[in-house]
Amino acid sequence: MRQNAVRRAATGLVLALAVTAGALTAPAHSATADSATTDRAAAGPADKGRATDPAQDALDRIVAAGPPGAAATALRGRHTWNGTAGVADLDTSRPRTADDRFRAGSITKTLVATVLLQLEAEKRLDLDDSVEKWLPGLIRGKGHHGRHITVRQLLQHTSGLPNYTEDKQILRRLTTDFPERRYDTFRPEELVAVALGHKPDFRPGRGWKYSNTGYVVAGMVIEAVTGRPYAAEVKRRVLKPLGMKSTLLPGRRTTLPDPAVRHYSTHVGPEPGTAVHDVTEFSPTIAGAAGELVTTGGDITRFYRALLRGELLPPAQQRAMFKAVPVPGAPDHRYGLGVTSQRLSCGVTVWGHDGGIHGSASSAAGTRDGRKVLAFNVNGDWSDDPAAGEGLTDVWFCPSTPAAGRP
Repeated sequence: MRQNAVRRAATGLVLALAVTAGALTAPAHSATADSATTDRAAAGPADKGRATDPAQDALDRIVAAGPPGAAATALRGRHTWNGTAGVADLDTSRPRTADDRFRAGSITKTLVATVLLQLEAEKRLDLDDSVEKWLPGLIRGKGHHGRHITVRQLLQHTSGLPNYTEDKQILRRLTTDFPERRYDTFRPEELVAVALGHKPDFRPGRGWKYSNTGYVVAGMVIEAVTGRPYAAEVKRRVLKPLGMKSTLLPGRRTTLPDPAVRHYSTHVGPEPGTAVHDVTEFSPTIAGAAGELVTTGGDITRFYRALLRGELLPPAQQRAMFKAVPVPGAPDHRYGLGVTSQRLSCGVTVWGHDGGIHGSASSAAGTRDGRKVLAFNVNGDWSDDPAAGEGLTDVWFCPSTPAAGRP
């Protein structure tokens, strides 16, 4: 979830205010040459005398450009690399570690789409079912009607539903008024109602625009089909089977369980850009099924590796998830069902999702066969050098670029 006015849709690191419009890029990192995991938690130049690690150097440059800290986890086959830079807490100067939890924003969407595709495989719904079938009466007014919108369109951002986080009042709560309104809670129906106060962006199926509203509705469809909250189904179907013990969907919980990073923003308060604010605690109900995920780099790489390898979906649903449509204005990107592809400058295509939420920017991506996967997070939503993260993608995914641990 990310604000268009402050996002950068390009290869590499995206640092932006989340809980608003779309996330399209996938920064990348590298893995070690053996199965041992390594950590380094220091921002700045490489230590004299140690071998150059391009991925670690990229992390150092990112933190030098502004955000308090950064952490990356990358997989290559059985091999894992963890890199860290900077701090998890500005008050205590505690270094970042690979085990720190962070808010992952719109990466939530891939898990929601996975559950709906599993339900289709079980013949409990069809992706081409109308929203009206499962949520009668929810989508009405201002030219909207649920009978014209399908579940597939919700997942692919082709529904035409306006993005509730672009509503002026909601946006003000997320920025200028955030310090006073950070603990406001929302029901999914309330967020949908905000979106329905605006006319459709286009007729369903006749365009593409990133919409958090669609995924809030998708979470409601899961509950209508299963009789259980969407978060319970994600936990039962994805988190537990994959052993993602550090991942949670917090609901109304405003704090993060330890160990966790503090999150920092310069985009909130009556005078945005003038101070750094600790925005770690707030009600994630403003994001819900569109972006409330809390996780770690290790957990999220485990998830994407399993997904890309076809371990979570049968072949028909796997093909449906990765059947992607063009993203207007981003010729190197396409969007499937809860996943986005990016064609890198070296010609390699990676799949995943990124996400931002107050004080946190994250990305996860992998090759289509799941052999190489990465996850990345920074615990600050600003940068003096938006291009600082561009080298990370090439380091890990482009064959001609030296990566950490390669002979």
